[in-house]
Amino acid sequence: MKVFRGLPNDRARAPCALTIGNFDGVHLGHQALLARVRGAADALGLEAEVMTFEPHPREFFAERAGQPSRAPTRIANLRDKLGSLAAAGIDRVIVEHFNAHFAAMPPAEFTSRVLAEGLHVKWLMVGADFSYGAGRAGNVATLAEAGARHGFAVETLPAVLHGGERISSSAVRAALAQGDFDRVHALLGHPYAISGHVIHGAKLGRTLGFPTLNLRVAHRPALSGVFVVRVHGLGPRALPAVASLGVRPTVDDSGRVLLEVHLFDYDRPCYGKLVGVEFLEKIRDEEKYTGLADLTAAIAADAGHARAYFAQRAGALTALDRI
Repeated sequence: MKVFRGLPNDRARAPCALTIGNFDGVHLGHQALLARVRGAADALGLEAEVMTFEPHPREFFAERAGQPSRAPTRIANLRDKLGSLAAAGIDRVIVEHFNAHFAAMPPAEFTSRVLAEGLHVKWLMVGADFSYGAGRAGNVATLAEAGARHGFAVETLPAVLHGGERISSSAVRAALAQGDFDRVHALLGHPYAISGHVIHGAKLGRTLGFPTLNLRVAHRPALSGVFVVRVHGLGPRALPAVASLGVRPTVDDSGRVLLEVHLFDYDRPCYGKLVGVEFLEKIRDEEKYTGLADLTAAIAADAGHARAYFAQRAGALTALDRI
């Protein structure tokens, strides 16, 4: 899969079947849409293509209004989103920088300059509530009219339901915030995980007797707290661990989000390695303690909880690894 930051410069590029969206989490609803795009591309002899945005448009507008807390939390980082799009069979992804210029683009300019001239779109699928252009003035009806002028077909996909409820990124965020990983799995079609490269930390965990591998989290995640997790990428099998995802209020007042993972019975160098942290159960919310002694006691209790979790479910998790 090829990834482009902004519109490709190749004017002679192959025409495409395209879909447009944020695709946060690439849940089962997204996957159904992507499968339709892949099928249309194969049937029409086109490339299957996705246009997505960085930052999320709602993040941009929230920052611009001076209210960053109103921006949606993130289900997935860009790396994980791109991995999911590749797994769906997409040939090319356009990661469009969403800025003031893009936000102010009139709908007619978007369809002519971006879709027709820039991406050579011949077939386009969007959600039934899709809107575009400055002030969200464009909708599916105006898009279909533009498609008739520029030579591309427009289709919409009905909502994909789970238990009678529409599958959406908002539903996934709500389930993550509640620590309901069974529901998250049902909405995504796979266990929830965050990937990242292991970075150097302050080494405080090692001082406290609980060394951690640290992953930077660039955006405000859809979940926080202390969790039972498994770590993929350090060997042939996933490794049991306990993790904290949050701002570490006891030892840091910067507000920076960090994912800290304490692996059980594993103390090999991990710096620079790309790992995936799979979330299994929420233990508790993040707390601020009065001192390091209380923090150490809490970490020990969390580690004990996680070890008991793995002891009780060893057979089931081993069977899951074989699937």
